[in-house]
Amino acid sequence: MPYILNIETATKNCSVALAKEGKTIVCKEIAEEGYSHAERLHVFIEEIIKEAGITFQDLSAIAVSQGPGSYTGLRIGVSAAKGLSFALDIPLIAVDTLQVLASQVKVSNGFIIPMLDARRMEVYSAIFTTNFEKKRAIQAEIITENSFEDLQETLYFVGDCADKCKTVLVKENFIFLDEIKYPSAKEMSLLSFEKYQISDTVDVAYFEPYYLKDFMMTVSKK
Repeated sequence: MPYILNIETATKNCSVALAKEGKTIVCKEIAEEGYSHAERLHVFIEEIIKEAGITFQDLSAIAVSQGPGSYTGLRIGVSAAKGLSFALDIPLIAVDTLQVLASQVKVSNGFIIPMLDARRMEVYSAIFTTNFEKKRAIQAEIITENSFEDLQETLYFVGDCADKCKTVLVKENFIFLDEIKYPSAKEMSLLSFEKYQISDTVDVAYFEPYYLKDFMMTVSKK
């Protein structure tokens, strides 16, 4: 009975879940205005292992949300996941962040469009079917009133950039699910288990987060 520790830090939500055979049994997460990942992540991991009544040696794999998302958040999560995977000598599994976000939507028609804020009117987005199969690959795009106009089906938008996107995405078939804002490690459980079953793992030494865009550092004007 494989236990998989799932780590999601691609957004403001610092989220950790322990899954047994693809089902979440313990989850701890917190989404704050600032990023608390560096302070909270390892605490959450320790607490979850203790609450579940297991040891780190009982883990069969470590899964991490691979991006796109926050550069700093991804680095923290991936570093922790790689460290645990190497120390415990168990597989590392990478899960698509936007698929994790889309997996929170339970609808029977149309398409699901998870979007994460990439500053100004730019977002990271993808398009999924209601069975969470990818219809369009992940890309960074600038949202305009013409975005997604070629899709006549009902489109369900989720993510942390709904407020800015609502101002331009106003067609009748566009539905914003405001309550689904961030990806959660809870939704990684089944995805990581499916990958574990077919040995879909990544190389611990060489794996890097999927940033999608280069990290841009700004210099203070002061």
